[in-house]
Amino acid sequence: MRAQADTKMGMYKIEFHDFFTAAFSVDCIIFGYEAGQIKALLIKRAMEPYDNYWAIPGDLVYPDEDLPVAAERILKELTGLDHIQMHQSQSFGHPKRHPQGRVITIAHFALVRIEDFQVRASSWADDISWVPLNEMPTLAFDHNHILESTYEMLKQKLQNEPVCFDLLPERFTLNEFQQLYEFAFEQEMDKANFRKKIKYIPLIALNEKQKNVKHRPAKLFTFDQETYQQRLLANEYSFKM
Repeated sequence: MRAQADTKMGMYKIEFHDFFTAAFSVDCIIFGYEAGQIKALLIKRAMEPYDNYWAIPGDLVYPDEDLPVAAERILKELTGLDHIQMHQSQSFGHPKRHPQGRVITIAHFALVRIEDFQVRASSWADDISWVPLNEMPTLAFDHNHILESTYEMLKQKLQNEPVCFDLLPERFTLNEFQQLYEFAFEQEMDKANFRKKIKYIPLIALNEKQKNVKHRPAKLFTFDQETYQQRLLANEYSFKM
């Protein structure tokens, strides 16, 4: 058995123990929607490397820590956000992505309603901000690439799943609904065609209108999640934008 193990180790181009010298991190991409813009939550770093750069909230994973636990801890420590349902998306492992050594990061993302949460910069984060995706500064590390890649995943979901309602306010106008898609796909949409496209999405028209607006108040709607799930289970409907 020892001879077989020695033979196997001899097959590698490096020493076997050198495989166990990399670190792991988690980066948390939190998307929100506000004033017609899809935004991402960023922190300003107050430590090297990339001191004073904006970045995706992220940090190193402890050796005894599971990834979902690390993601929850890191997000709470840096932003104050807690009990956020995050989904693991992609991994990024370029050997030179971190100046202090080999760090493989596992991206997690979540969609939230901005108005439902209070964020605060804490730990080594010096500031925090919701930044529109079309106004991104140069971020720390490879975070621009991570954000762009995750945003592409979000846009695919927006076309095929009702995730837009995780971003929109619980009570929204049809104009807000349309603006979200116009921002995501960088194109103006004809109002009549958009209304026709969403005709089969189960929306509930509320007996309410916008308040405190300078223009004529628009009618408010909410997504009928229960009806959507029933149609989905019965194979009567598939979401397509």
